[in-house]
Amino acid sequence: MKQTTTKTVLISGAGVAGMALAHWLTEYGYDVTIVERAGSLRAGGYAVDVRGPAVQVIKKMGLLPAVRAAAIDNAASYVDEHGKVTAEPGKIMALFAGEGETADTELMRSDLLHLLYQKTAKRVHYIWNDSIEALQQSVSGVTVHLKSGSVQHYDILVGADGMHSNVRHQVWSGEPGFNHLGYYVSLFTIPNYLHLKDREVLHRAPGKLAGMYTTRNQEEAKAIFYFASKPLEYDFRDIAAQKRIVGEQFKTLGWEVPKLLKAMETAPDFYFDSISQVTLDTWSQGRVVLLGDAAYCASPLSGQGTSLALVGAYVLAGELKTAAGNHAAAFAGYESAMRPFVLANQKSAISAGKQFVPASAFARWFGDLNIRLLPKMPWRNSMVKMFRAPFDAITLKQY
Repeated sequence: MKQTTTKTVLISGAGVAGMALAHWLTEYGYDVTIVERAGSLRAGGYAVDVRGPAVQVIKKMGLLPAVRAAAIDNAASYVDEHGKVTAEPGKIMALFAGEGETADTELMRSDLLHLLYQKTAKRVHYIWNDSIEALQQSVSGVTVHLKSGSVQHYDILVGADGMHSNVRHQVWSGEPGFNHLGYYVSLFTIPNYLHLKDREVLHRAPGKLAGMYTTRNQEEAKAIFYFASKPLEYDFRDIAAQKRIVGEQFKTLGWEVPKLLKAMETAPDFYFDSISQVTLDTWSQGRVVLLGDAAYCASPLSGQGTSLALVGAYVLAGELKTAAGNHAAAFAGYESAMRPFVLANQKSAISAGKQFVPASAFARWFGDLNIRLLPKMPWRNSMVKMFRAPFDAITLKQY
C-alpha cells in the first residue's frame, strides 16, 4: 500500500543498493531521483552472491525467476603451479548454498544491475554522468549542487555510492572508520582462452591468489588477483600505476599467471582497490543517510556485499514507510535492525582472508587438506551452520 504523502528523495549511486532502494521507495509513493557519476550502468564487475534474507527480498521484488535464470554455477578448483588440482572448494560451497527456493544464487553483478534498472526505469528519474559537488542541510531538507550546475532541493539524501562514498566524504569529516584488512584485489575481463565451462580455477602462493572464472555466456572470463599487503600509496586515477603494482606482486608465479598479466595490459575494465571495511558510529546525519558499502562495507572477503545492500535497501525503505515522514525515527529503526547483521558479516570477513589467501605454504596445504576431508566428516553439518550464521543474522519485518 502506497503512502498518501509523497516525499522527494535523491539517491547518489546507481548500484545494487541505490536501485533496490529506489524500487521500494517508489512502491511506497516516494518521488525518487538517482544521480550516477558514470554515463550509464556500469559494465564488467564480478560475480556476486544473493543469500539468505536477500533471497527473500529479491522474491518480494518479483525478480527471483529472473535472478535464477541469470545464475552462474561455477565449480571451483585450486591448482598448483603446473595446473594440477589440489582441492575442490566448489564441492564444499555446494553444501553451504542451501536447497530449494531459499537457496543462494550467484550471478554477475552487471546482470543484477540490469534487472534492477529494468524494474525502476519507468518510475525513477535517472541523472547520468553527474555527481554531487556540494550540499547544504536545513530543517526542511537537503539542497544539492550537481557538477552539471543543477541545484535541487530534496527531503532526504541517500549516499549509496560505494566504499569511497562521495556523500560520506562531504557529510562525515575525513574518512572515518575506513579499516584496511591487509589485502588488495584486482579484477578484469579476459577472453576465455582456457575454454573453461562453468568453472573457476584458482592458484595460490603465500600471500597471493590468482585465478579466472567463466561468466554466464562462457565466451569471456574474469581474471582475479588478491594479495596481502600493508596500505599502499598510489593514485586511484592512475590505472597504469595500479597495473604495475599487480604485475610486480605476481611476476614470479607459475600456472597461467604470466598470460593473465599479459591480458591485463589491454583489459577494458581493469579494477583495483584495497580490501577494506567501513565502520561508522552512525549511518545518518540529519536528513542524509548512508546505505550499502557507503555505510557498512564488509569487503569482498565477506561474500555479502550484495546481500547487505539488498536487505539494507528493503529495511531503510520499510522504516521510512512505517515512520510516515519522520526521517529521524526511520533512520534509527533502520540502523537498529541492520547493525547486528552488518557486524556479524564484517566479523566473518576478517577471518576469511587468512583462509582465502593463506600466509604460508603450510597454511595453503592445511587448507586444501581440510577441503578434501570436510565432506566426509560427521560434523560437516555443524560447520555449515556456523558458516551460514552471519548470512542469516536478521529476520525481515513485513512492512
